[in-house]
Amino acid sequence: MTTGYVALVLHAHLPFVRHPESDYVLEEEWLYEAITETYIPLIKAFEGLKRDGIDFKITMSMTPPLVSMLRDPLLQERYDKHLAQLQKLAECEFEHNRLDGHLQYLADYYIKEFAEVRSIWERHDGDLVGAFKGFLETNNLEIITCGATHGYLPLMKMYPEAVWAQLQVAVDHYEQEFGRRPNGIWLPECAYYNGLERMLADVGLRYFLTDGHGILYGQPRPRYGTYAPIFTETGVAAFGRDHESSQQVWSSEVGYPGDPVYREFYKDLGWEAEYEYIKPFVMPNGQRKNTGIKYHKITGRGLDLGAKQLYDPYWAREKAADHAANFMYNRERQSEYLNKMMERPPIIVSPYDAELFGHWWYEGPWFIDYLIRKSHYDQGTYKMTHLADYLRQNPTQQVARPAQSSWGYKGFHEYWLNETNAWVYQHLHKAAERMISLAHREPEDELQWRALNQAARELLLAQSSDWAFIMRTGTMVPYAIRRTRSHLVRFNKLFDEINKGPIDSGWLEKVEYMDNIFPDINYRVYRPYGV
Repeated sequence: MTTGYVALVLHAHLPFVRHPESDYVLEEEWLYEAITETYIPLIKAFEGLKRDGIDFKITMSMTPPLVSMLRDPLLQERYDKHLAQLQKLAECEFEHNRLDGHLQYLADYYIKEFAEVRSIWERHDGDLVGAFKGFLETNNLEIITCGATHGYLPLMKMYPEAVWAQLQVAVDHYEQEFGRRPNGIWLPECAYYNGLERMLADVGLRYFLTDGHGILYGQPRPRYGTYAPIFTETGVAAFGRDHESSQQVWSSEVGYPGDPVYREFYKDLGWEAEYEYIKPFVMPNGQRKNTGIKYHKITGRGLDLGAKQLYDPYWAREKAADHAANFMYNRERQSEYLNKMMERPPIIVSPYDAELFGHWWYEGPWFIDYLIRKSHYDQGTYKMTHLADYLRQNPTQQVARPAQSSWGYKGFHEYWLNETNAWVYQHLHKAAERMISLAHREPEDELQWRALNQAARELLLAQSSDWAFIMRTGTMVPYAIRRTRSHLVRFNKLFDEINKGPIDSGWLEKVEYMDNIFPDINYRVYRPYGV
């Protein structure tokens, strides 16, 4: 008899970064790194589970910007070249370290790993979205959506049309890519505000995820806390994050990724190697960058990077298996305890950024693979599920109203609205007002129709919460500012030309090529919500 359920939820998202106007832009490598270190390793793990007859269940969001980039021929071509360069560097390292047995062992490890990445990439013809879609069709993977460009919805709620556009465009894009409507949504930054559930219901979504305190402070107070979903008055379900299982992975103090045996993220060959040797593998302007080849383990907290010891993937993999066993044991005990308290099987929802697994925590995909296998073979206390299956099997839940919340610092909106990024909102709000006004226009000709649709794309891209997030973290800030400003400048130019004419057709064609997300968008999505 099932004592409880465990739902692993991965949020796969990157901001839309595509620069056909330039031969090289460093920020495009965010995607390439995630493909090599996260998405392909997850596909590898899922394929291995299927091969071994394990009917695994995971929920995974794939945001529209990420899906658009993964499906883009230009970025696919550039990734192929990026991977070839990475393979060449690993081969050079094997020869370069022929007098150092441990470093040559690691270089050989990377040669084999990159070869396997290429094998999976080529076997799927570069179509990783199609690979994930295959697991959706076998009901192993429940793929959900997100906001169209990961816009922070509570900070645009004064413009319901803007919120509606983020939701409707996302759902339409999902249907185009996956051939069905999504069941659920990972709210951008898990940010919820009262009344949002009505739009979620109207756009056809069945459930959403929020942070734990969004459930715990609901009205009335949910009887089972975060260990059962609640139904809003619209019938849309809300799942809350479990603090305990999240802490075991996220916490810098007690989380698994900080183990001394695991690979050190911040010590990369691109910064360590002699300059003339590494120069062909860094940026075209000669500046150093991360290459993805890392030879050291974390070793110990607080140590200077120079004191790190050499990494060994064998022992790191063993540690990942130990941590998977520990995670499983804790979920068993947690399920048993909660079952007695609740007198019904709890659901433990464990949501994480997908890129944590592989990119930030190199051993993360191994952990997931071991966790699913151990949960399948080594215990009978809980059942792993994805959220759609759970709702089908448990259709009766308490009705309550969630509390306003996010999973950011202090649990509300402060991380996306503070002294580092507050300046953007007056411009975003003005652009939203202008886009709503444009939505009432009927185009005079095809050129104006294209301009209206491009204006909608530019606003959506400017609204990405990633830019405000980066401004707050203090990393890559000039790029985030430049992206926000460039989309707003393009939007305002389009607005002026649509209203006053003439439309610069050559410039419009160039912008359409650069910002080509949502090719089938209809600007009328910004008409008043409900009309």
